Amino acid sequence: MKNPTIVQYFHWYYPGDGKLWPEVAERAPSLREMGINMVWLPPAYKGSAGGFSVGYDTYDLFDLGEFDQKGAVATKYGDKTQLLAAIEALHQQDIAVLMDVVMNHKMGADEKESMQVMRVNPENRNEIDEAAFECEAWTRYTFPARQGKYSKFIWDFRCFSGVDHIENPEENGIFKIINDYSGEGWNDEVDEEKGNFDYLMGSNIDFRNQAVTEELKYWARWILNETHCDGFRLDAVKHIPAWFYRLWIDHVQEVAPKPLFIVAEYWSPEVDALQNYIEQVEGKTMLFDAPLQDNFHHASKQGRDYDLRQIFDGTLVEADPFHAVTLVANHDTQPLQALEAPVEAWFKPLAYALILLRENGVPSIFYPDLYGARYEDTGDDGNVWPVEIAPIKELPLLLQARQRYAHGIQTLFFDHSNCIAFSRSGTEEEPGCVVVLSNGDDGEKTLELGENYASKRWRDFLGHREDIVITDDRGSGVFTCNGGSVSVWVIEETL
Repeated sequence: MKNPTIVQYFHWYYPGDGKLWPEVAERAPSLREMGINMVWLPPAYKGSAGGFSVGYDTYDLFDLGEFDQKGAVATKYGDKTQLLAAIEALHQQDIAVLMDVVMNHKMGADEKESMQVMRVNPENRNEIDEAAFECEAWTRYTFPARQGKYSKFIWDFRCFSGVDHIENPEENGIFKIINDYSGEGWNDEVDEEKGNFDYLMGSNIDFRNQAVTEELKYWARWILNETHCDGFRLDAVKHIPAWFYRLWIDHVQEVAPKPLFIVAEYWSPEVDALQNYIEQVEGKTMLFDAPLQDNFHHASKQGRDYDLRQIFDGTLVEADPFHAVTLVANHDTQPLQALEAPVEAWFKPLAYALILLRENGVPSIFYPDLYGARYEDTGDDGNVWPVEIAPIKELPLLLQARQRYAHGIQTLFFDHSNCIAFSRSGTEEEPGCVVVLSNGDDGEKTLELGENYASKRWRDFLGHREDIVITDDRGSGVFTCNGGSVSVWVIEETL
């Protein structure tokens, strides 16, 4: 796949009208024209909120909008027939499909069970009260509407290590479940935040139960067969033991008809944590570059006070580019969400230029930045806030530029705190480009590109600058950009 490019084709507040799958099918040709060759779809199975579920409150992995469960047959995005039609439409355009995998927890159990639990200190999960007590909790998942179709597996309290709500006595918190598999503590090889970050929410799946791990392997084979997807996005892996995903990824790669593209969400601004996880899973998955997204957020907030020479400092794409999926925003960082860290609109074209036109990392584009979004939600202050995310007018051109001009050897010119540049040399078959960015005043770079680029006329592919750059007999020229903007300079005859 030449210059792989992902689009996250949803956001947290996408309307709950069951129209996403038809929209994907309709827009498949235009996505290909833009240069998108991978689409990351939202969780396609039934969540505890039924037709209102974004998908991260997993109820039934085997219900792709086929059964009348949780108040609806279809999911928020459409029914199973529409999902499969959308995937087929993407495949007809040679676009790969990534399915979202949420295997950390389950929600919306069908029945309560009696069990013994121990209270846990939420701020230090290793502090577990030794005094166990009897209670009831919603931990039995029987999926009565599905009636054993596809899988007869019944989930009960022995499949889980913890819950956040109990009854008789009724109490909220974090409660360690006592069963034959849970042991004295939590799973190992998870993030060390809060002592041990195995528990996140809902009924926390315990991967020490081999019946559970075998069911999740079976589900992987099933979803590959049902959807013919081309890879996976793995949710919340910092809360899931790395040893499980080492085994699970090996299994899915072995049974898949072709190599799968797999990227995991380990959301941490610390690149050391990401590198540690990559080592734990023996490099079997890529990771989203959360530190880079954090840098983009701060750079957009600080404006000219941010030193652009440091934009890739402490990032995964700098430390390990072969395992990095770069991004500007996602459904968790968008305004009013849990990991809210939006990138200001003025800086987004610069950020997208940095992930789309450089040679390192696989870039991921966010749906609202391509198509826009409008919604409202309650903020931490208790007030309802309207949000409007305007589409980035330069983004379609930057996507085109990635496919047409982002080729060849990369050279960096990160020599000024407010104006940086990089060039792509091109190849014998495909042209290169020069990219100049400024977070301050109008910027310029005098670059010597070599005799191969002598006496060439260059234009700004984005149309921000109307002037023409003409390189001299050594291929040297003065390339410019507007203040707080980016320009992509290409040879005029290649336009």
